[in-house]
Amino acid sequence: MDFSEFLIRRKFFDSPGKSPTRRCISSRPEPQMRSRGKTPKKKGNSTQQDPVEVYCRIRPAGNPEDETCIKVLSENTVQLLPTDGATVRNGQVKEFQYKFQHVFDEYTSQKAIYDYVALPMVEDLLHGKNGLLFTYGITSSGKTYTMTGTPQDQGILPRCLDVIFNSINELQVKKYVFRPDKMNGFEVQSEADAMIERQRREILPGLTTPKTPTPATPKPPKFGEQARLRDMCKVDDIEEDNNYCVFVSYIEIYNNYVFDLLEELHYDPITGYRPPQSKILRTDNTENMYVHNCVEVEIKSPEEAFEVMYKGQKRRKVAHTALNAESSRSHSVFNIRLVQAPLDPRGEEVLQDPERVCISQLSLVDLAGSERSKRTDNMGDRLKEAGNINQSLMVLRTCMETLRENQKNNTNKMVPYRDSKVTHLFKNYFDGDGKVRMIVCVNPRSQEYEETIHVMKFAEMTQEVMVARATQVRFDIGLTPGRRKLHQQYKDAAAANEVAALPVVPSLVYSLGPSFPPMELLHSSDDKALRILEDFLNDRCNRRHTLNTDFNKKEEEFRARLVEMEREYYRLTSKNEQLMKDVEKKEKDMSKNENKVRALERKHEEFTKYIQTLERENSIMSLKLEDKNWKINLEKTERERMKHDFKTRLEMNNYAWEKNMVSTCSEQLC
Repeated sequence: MDFSEFLIRRKFFDSPGKSPTRRCISSRPEPQMRSRGKTPKKKGNSTQQDPVEVYCRIRPAGNPEDETCIKVLSENTVQLLPTDGATVRNGQVKEFQYKFQHVFDEYTSQKAIYDYVALPMVEDLLHGKNGLLFTYGITSSGKTYTMTGTPQDQGILPRCLDVIFNSINELQVKKYVFRPDKMNGFEVQSEADAMIERQRREILPGLTTPKTPTPATPKPPKFGEQARLRDMCKVDDIEEDNNYCVFVSYIEIYNNYVFDLLEELHYDPITGYRPPQSKILRTDNTENMYVHNCVEVEIKSPEEAFEVMYKGQKRRKVAHTALNAESSRSHSVFNIRLVQAPLDPRGEEVLQDPERVCISQLSLVDLAGSERSKRTDNMGDRLKEAGNINQSLMVLRTCMETLRENQKNNTNKMVPYRDSKVTHLFKNYFDGDGKVRMIVCVNPRSQEYEETIHVMKFAEMTQEVMVARATQVRFDIGLTPGRRKLHQQYKDAAAANEVAALPVVPSLVYSLGPSFPPMELLHSSDDKALRILEDFLNDRCNRRHTLNTDFNKKEEEFRARLVEMEREYYRLTSKNEQLMKDVEKKEKDMSKNENKVRALERKHEEFTKYIQTLERENSIMSLKLEDKNWKINLEKTERERMKHDFKTRLEMNNYAWEKNMVSTCSEQLC
């Protein structure tokens, strides 16, 4: 890039961009931004804490004539109505009332629940924060419907995917620019390397690898292929100078073992599919828990995500029980990981700095429902599954109680996270690494009264657990804001041949921030102005350090590229000389072969003429031979004629002699 083009591009980078418009406005105040390293982060150092937010959703009654045991008193209070077998004290039936963050009655739509509960967590995900949302309740209370829904009435999970891709649709990076490092982190590679990897993974395998046979089983219609009502909500207050990428994973915890629902299973035509192998939980370098060797799929649209979700749901453990036709026999976890990193100073590619990569995660958990064996009549595997489900939910309750006791009494009891895979996997959230929300699903049937009381007590206790408030990640590293829009304006102008007509205005590539604040001291004890000036100078020093680091890195990269280019030049020069020698040798061989070909062609012509002469002689001799044969045949015919004539004359002579002899003898006798 020459100097004139550099100045022209700087003209674009100085022009102000349009501010984005919000289509889905949140009522929350704008967070205070600050610089932060790469995430995921272990714990927030913030002293502010928030309680675990618990919401209640009441499932519609299957039969309007059925007796119900729950009543909504207000938008955050419900009352449990006692049944005939309720506990009686002093001649009165004890009443139970429970408060929640919000109560959704049986007439609340899926959209309303998503906007109230999950949309703020999606906004936090786009802003670099982690979140955990799980549904809790007894079996047949509507947990799976709340989480997934149907194509015509989508639940929380599909709506989260829709809103995420509506928000980052034009800001997504190309595939394989962000690459998982198999240790719960991500690597950044250039656009050229990503293109090579796309060709290696997507184009070449399709040309060389034959398809393996799979069993021909009928497939039901896929979730993404059915007519669905897509959520058109969009979060607009995101960092536009970042590139985004979405990775999803889908696991289940069955009988306290972790299985990957997206893992490709080997198929054998004789033995069938190989059974899946359980995964182990590990801790990364930031002390966050993750599933080791879990398949993470990079997706670019909600439809691809629905394909992944449908693939996992087909392999999820469900079974028929007395309370539910398709009862979940495992805890399912759908993880959405959003990877984002700032653009380089030119606004073209992702900044090649792993420390600037931000990884935020939203975990959507559908817990299996607790159930009593005497009500479900479970036996065999169903009974074992129910026991493991109840045991894991009991460990979750024990962990919540221990956390609440430690926070209230300022004690340091060990929380038994490791007693269950569910609590062990999400221990970081309860230790202060993201927002935690829970939706308690309730079946209003009076037969579920005893089970519902235990669910309500657990929800009431969970709301008393405090979680540290996460801090916001900020990507202000001293580069010019609005780089993406300005680069796009430059590309559009270059495409329209308008670059030459623009005025050339010199400008700076980097910015050290705003101008100096007022430095007038009103009196000698004016510490406020000095603190403002000190903070401003510290910020400018930090920006200058960042810019110098970036400049030195770019200089090192440029020098390394020059050295590599020189090496490549010398290598190509030597290779070119060797090729020239090979060409000269081949040319000599070709000239020799051409001479041989010419000599052979001359011999061929001579042989052709000789053959033509022989053919003419052969034709003449053939004519002579035919003439001789004709004469021989003629002589043979003449000889046969003469022989026949001689034979005829001989017979006539013999006849004449015999006649004469007869006449002579007769005369003598007479």
